[in-house]
Amino acid sequence: MKKFNKKSGIFFWITGLPGSGKTTIAKNIHNKITRLYGPTILLSGDDIRKSFNLKSYDYKERIKLSIRYSKFAKRITKQKINVIYAVVALFEKTRKWNRKNFDNYLEIYIKSDIKKIIKQKKKKIYHKKNIKNIWGKDLKPEFPKNPNIIINNNFKLTTKQLSNKLFKKISNY
Repeated sequence: MKKFNKKSGIFFWITGLPGSGKTTIAKNIHNKITRLYGPTILLSGDDIRKSFNLKSYDYKERIKLSIRYSKFAKRITKQKINVIYAVVALFEKTRKWNRKNFDNYLEIYIKSDIKKIIKQKKKKIYHKKNIKNIWGKDLKPEFPKNPNIIINNNFKLTTKQLSNKLFKKISNY
């Protein structure tokens, strides 16, 4: 198991396409992470957007928001609280910022094929007409090149099984 710096919390950045299972997997590992590493909060991009009534979805605004999410998490981890963040934010700029600014950063990529996500009908946004700025449709995602952990979600395993797989990788990291 990796030795994390005990002076700050761990930042678990869980990223992937909408509908890949990020938030459900994050919810499933939350209690286990708390038991293993101590106090942990769970945040999702959707929850933050709703809480602060954020409506803009254009590319530039999304980049700004993703950096703000990370800066917010930085304040929390400085208080020795772990943060699990489930967010699309498929920007190399944000991941680079995270790697530079967090002592304890674990990048987790939930890898899914957009065609399978659409087929599964996991996200209504892929089926609505006249909606713009959708990842994989008109926004080109910048997928992680070197995440610490990759979980392949081909929708053959349940999210519970994927969560167990992820937690095992985290605890052995």
